[in-house]
Amino acid sequence: MSLPAYPVEAVANLPGSPTPAPADAPLDFRSGATAARRHLFNGGTAARYRTVLTRGVDRMARRVAGVDRPFTGVTPGELAPRVAGIDLDRPLGDTAAALDELDEVYLRDAVWFHHPRYLAHLNCPVVIPALLGEAVLSAVNSSLDTWDQSIGATLIERRLIDWTAERIGLGPAADGVFTSGGSQSNLQALLLAREEACQAAPGREARAELLPRLRVLTSTAGHFSVQKSANLLGLAPDAVLTIPTDAQRRMIPAVLRREIERCRREGLVVMAVVATAGTTDFGSIDPLDEIAGVCAATGVWLHVDAAYGCGLLASPTRRHLLDGIERADSVTVDYHKSFFQPVSSSAVLVRDRRVLRHVTYHADYLNPARMVEQRIPNQVDKSLQTTRRFDALKLWLTLRVMGPDLLGDLFDEVVDRAAGAWELISEDPRFEVVTRSPLSTVVFRYLPTGPGRGLADEANLYAREALAASGAALVAGTTVDGRHFLKFTLLNPETTLDDVGHVLQLIAEHAGRYVHERSTADLACRVG
Repeated sequence: MSLPAYPVEAVANLPGSPTPAPADAPLDFRSGATAARRHLFNGGTAARYRTVLTRGVDRMARRVAGVDRPFTGVTPGELAPRVAGIDLDRPLGDTAAALDELDEVYLRDAVWFHHPRYLAHLNCPVVIPALLGEAVLSAVNSSLDTWDQSIGATLIERRLIDWTAERIGLGPAADGVFTSGGSQSNLQALLLAREEACQAAPGREARAELLPRLRVLTSTAGHFSVQKSANLLGLAPDAVLTIPTDAQRRMIPAVLRREIERCRREGLVVMAVVATAGTTDFGSIDPLDEIAGVCAATGVWLHVDAAYGCGLLASPTRRHLLDGIERADSVTVDYHKSFFQPVSSSAVLVRDRRVLRHVTYHADYLNPARMVEQRIPNQVDKSLQTTRRFDALKLWLTLRVMGPDLLGDLFDEVVDRAAGAWELISEDPRFEVVTRSPLSTVVFRYLPTGPGRGLADEANLYAREALAASGAALVAGTTVDGRHFLKFTLLNPETTLDDVGHVLQLIAEHAGRYVHERSTADLACRVG
């Protein structure tokens, strides 16, 4: 039976709907609960909902259209008193006033990832269909833990997991679940790997003896969440062993094999190898196929952290860079990095859906065991979370409006731009550039000449801070072999090589000024 369709204006007049209030009526705090109910989103407040959100969207559209730099340069000391001075017990009672105040404490000084000279972290500009999805999912407010709270949302999330698994090539037994981000995905993958390793040690005493001997191997360029996950999982303090990288900052498979063999000789159990498809610092991709071969030969769980590099799954030209990922036991993907989705939108996938039983717990009030026999799909059976947003809707609408090829084109564009930036920097004698990334990261530093060369570390640190304080651009920083470097992370297709060149010039000016002033001051001290 189909339900009748009503225009939005008529929703408030449906039988049984609350009496609507005028959309722009002022709030009457004397009416207590009656006034409070006017803030609830329902059929009776549909007109107010439209008006309030339209005002907010208009405000955002004007603000974004007027952005002329990625940051204002505000300091914590300047902004904190403004926020601390707001009395949260005294509401403003007016949407326009609240938006004005929000502009003062947040929007005016926000960091704008859509600006072409934001070149710092793995933050992408977002596509409009995903913003539509964000608005819809927030209004409906489905919780993705059980079927009776989400219905179609459960099926949409499952279809997207299947689609991603197909893109990876994990096979027909694959499954997974959306997560809050790459760190949670890595934690869940390593939890599953730990439980699989512990299956050979039934009983509490045997498990207690095994846990201190479990080891996780990853590269020196791997993500810090691997170490954090090992700690949360109760492994030994030295459980994570790092494998050296080659000149391209990729894990060396031969060393990995030798380390696995050494662990076994010493009575240690390698529960997982974590390969990275897109390291945070260098954008490097480990040789996945070779690593998968080592893991297959030694019977070790392979997890691939593709939080950054997952955008290659949609690339029309670079999918081959992920060759070997299809052999993984588990994979992390962050759609909110290289699929141009708003935070948060991430997932963990597994080759064999049966391993997800390690995170399944049944609660009589929520997902009793009998539901499994009834084939009721409860996503909480797969997740570390209980209440969980319908973040999959953003990706769903993006794919239904744009399709994966257009997303892949956007990611290809930023990778191309990074290649051009690498060439630009490598040809500039003022800078030293590190290995060329297959993704969209460029690591480099200003290199003073003459006596000032010893100030390189300090000059690059100063240049980054001065650039941020000016608000003209934002770049990231890292260390390479103990030295301070700067980093461009390009995820905005609107960024041009002219933007890159302009930011390089600003960096050179800030760093050069620092070296000159320090050298002059040091000389004066020696003369004095």
